[in-house]
Amino acid sequence: MILAFTTMEVVVGILIFTLAILVLVISYKKLLAYLGKGSLPKEKYCVLYSLETEPAAGEIQFYFTSEEKKEVKLQLLDEQYNFLKEIYNKECRADGNIIPFNTTELSNGIYFYCLVTENQKTMKKMTIRN
Repeated sequence: MILAFTTMEVVVGILIFTLAILVLVISYKKLLAYLGKGSLPKEKYCVLYSLETEPAAGEIQFYFTSEEKKEVKLQLLDEQYNFLKEIYNKECRADGNIIPFNTTELSNGIYFYCLVTENQKTMKKMTIRN
């Protein structure tokens, strides 16, 4: 059996399909906007960068950026995520921030450094080989 469609039926079918896709896209955008309500803008977060040298040894520098001044803690954790030491606990400036740290008091191994603010907690991994 051969199916034959008129030109008008094909055009109407394409228009209905296009309308359905458009409704889905609009619904998806509305859902994303609804789920995003109450989330903080990116300017409210700090960005913690990985160390420049891996494995790290001796004097290292932790680097993070912040769009605004805020209270920041930088903590050192062991391989099992146990708190070892608070490296920094001050108000940071709005811009890039460098925090020096001497690793010679640590034994070789894997550690984590964690940046904590009022609204975030960011963690990076580092290997120490002195």
